[in-house]
Amino acid sequence: DGAKVLTTDILCDNGIIHVIDSVILPGESTIPETAKAAGKFETLLAAVKAAGLADVLGGSGPFTVFAPTDEAFAKLPPGTVETLLKPENKDKLVDILKFHVFAGRLYSDRILETNGLRMLQGAAASVSLRDGSPRIQDAKILKTDIDASNGVIHVIDSVILPPQAGADAQRKLEEAVSKGVSLFNSGHHAACATVYRNTMSELMSTALPQSMKSQMASVIDQANHTQCPTERAWVLRRGIDQMYSQLNTQR
Repeated sequence: DGAKVLTTDILCDNGIIHVIDSVILPGESTIPETAKAAGKFETLLAAVKAAGLADVLGGSGPFTVFAPTDEAFAKLPPGTVETLLKPENKDKLVDILKFHVFAGRLYSDRILETNGLRMLQGAAASVSLRDGSPRIQDAKILKTDIDASNGVIHVIDSVILPPQAGADAQRKLEEAVSKGVSLFNSGHHAACATVYRNTMSELMSTALPQSMKSQMASVIDQANHTQCPTERAWVLRRGIDQMYSQLNTQR
C-alpha cells in the first residue's frame, strides 16, 4: 500500500513487528467500487446488481468478500451464469453470492485460524491449507487483503456453492410428519401442531432460500392466530406439505 518497510522481523511474545515509514489507511472506495476498479470482476458485479445486493455490499459493513474472478465464473458449465441472472432465479443467485460474504473484516492471517466461516448466507464454509495455498471450500485464494472502506476482498479462482440444505430440510419434515401424525391420530392435536411449528421454526435458521423462509414465517403466523388446535395443526401441515413439494422440485 505504498509504505516502505524499514525494519523486519522484530520478535515479540505475541507476534512479529515490521516497521514501516507511513501509516496505512483502509481503502477509500467501497467493496463494489474497489472490485470495479480492479477490472476482473465484471461477472461478479453483474450478479451482485441482478441480485439486488449492490447497496448491501456498498453499505457500512464491514464485510469480507471472497471474490471469484471473471475466469472463475467462466469455469462454470455453459449457460449457468445466464440462467442465474434471470429474474426467476434471483433467490438462488442471492444464496450463492451471500455464500461468498462473511460479516466482518477478516484478513488472511486470521482465515486459517478459524474452524470454518459462517457466511452471510447462513451455511458454514470450510477453510484449509492445501498444497501450500489457502482455500475456502475448494476454491484457491489467489490474492488476499485488498482493502476497501467497508471491508476486505480476497480473490478466489472458483465460484463456491452453498451446501444443499434441501435434503436435510426434507428429512426433518418427514420426521415431523411421522411424529405429528401419530400425535394427531391419538387425539393430541395441540401437541401435533407444536411439533410442526417447532420444526418449521428450526428450518428458518438454515440455509434455505429466503422465499421459502418467508413462506414458512407466513404459515407460522397464520397458525399462531388460529385458536382451534385441530385447525392449527392442519394449517401447519398444509404448509409443510407445500414446502416439501417445493424442495422436491428443486432437487
